[in-house]
Amino acid sequence: MAIFGDIGTVKGQLNNPKFDKAFLYLEKLQDINSNEYQSLINIKLDNCNKIVLDENCFVLEQAYISKDKKDCFFESHKKYIDIQYIFDGTEIMEVENTNNLQITKEYDETLDYAKYAQSPNSSSLVIRKNELAIFYPNDAHMPCIKVDKNEKVIKAVFKIAV
Repeated sequence: MAIFGDIGTVKGQLNNPKFDKAFLYLEKLQDINSNEYQSLINIKLDNCNKIVLDENCFVLEQAYISKDKKDCFFESHKKYIDIQYIFDGTEIMEVENTNNLQITKEYDETLDYAKYAQSPNSSSLVIRKNELAIFYPNDAHMPCIKVDKNEKVIKAVFKIAV
């Protein structure tokens, strides 16, 4: 079941120590003097930096231009739970149960993802600056969709081992 909202709301819904490292990192992203904030604010467009937080958690720092929905796809993961945090910008993330979608690329264990066709029945989330969405293995998600116009998005995607 996907969970979304601002950091405080989402953190209050989770009582699981496996998320602690990610939330500690998110707190550091709120401090303009922290190395974490400086790293993410200065990421170059189309770059992705991987930072290992511990043996069960890593973060991907990303910067990209949001896309038209037709250029996006649903994906799901089996090994990791995604926390997708918007540091700057706004995007639409669609979500649908994996059982309701048609697989277009079978699960790849090395990349930890399966790809699915788009669906007219999915739910749309508008995720803004300082908001996040958490997607579990049965939550196929399609991020990166533009809201009104293509814009630069800076995001931290945390991968938490299932």
